[in-house]
Amino acid sequence: MPILAPSKDPSSILDYGFDWTDWLAGDTITTSAWSVSPAGLTAVTNSKNGGVTTVWLSGGTVGQTYQVVNSVITALGRIDQRTLLVAIQDR
Repeated sequence: MPILAPSKDPSSILDYGFDWTDWLAGDTITTSAWSVSPAGLTAVTNSKNGGVTTVWLSGGTVGQTYQVVNSVITALGRIDQRTLLVAIQDR
């Protein structure tokens, strides 16, 4: 089920992310990838620190809601993903 994230102004560059720590239960994230759809919102950079994954987003079109998906792979071979919905609003 997608999570509704705080809205974003099209001129801002903001960080969004997930804390996977409880789900990991001692495992570690080896790979974290982000995808954004539809086109127009840009993933500027991303990182992982322990069980926390982060993506920095820029742009977007006012009135549009974007789906931002984080896919992870762990050291034990688990594969999962979580989805944010980011609405673009003039603020």
